[in-house]
Amino acid sequence: MTPPREKIFARGQVLVAGSAGQGEALLLTAPISFWGGVDPASGRIADVRHPQHGLSIAGKVLFLPGTIGSSSASAVLLELVHAGYEPAAIVLHEPDAILLLGLIVAREMGWETPMAVKLERKRFEAFRGLIVCVGEDGVIAA
Repeated sequence: MTPPREKIFARGQVLVAGSAGQGEALLLTAPISFWGGVDPASGRIADVRHPQHGLSIAGKVLFLPGTIGSSSASAVLLELVHAGYEPAAIVLHEPDAILLLGLIVAREMGWETPMAVKLERKRFEAFRGLIVCVGEDGVIAA
């Protein structure tokens, strides 16, 4: 019999309030541009140069080591929320005001949005491959 796995907890800083989310942790190994890098019609990573090309971010707890700027990133995230392909939660190493604006606009439009929290990048690896819950208080648990 396998012994029970120890629970993993971290407290992130809430960047954008939203619904608590749960899903498989998807740790991106490289920064991504949402504009051209994520297909808003499917939630798949479309950038053929990205190490996780072809994977879906939909319903995942998305751990972002960074973003590659584009003022259109917020529009892509807004489209993902509208189409139902948004991540269950977003965990960022550094806040990205333009990306997060997509969540703020979606919330203002009355749409349910995922949480966005900030967490030190060195803490990401502990969640790899696990089912993760991000609470409304910013607590990340697996």
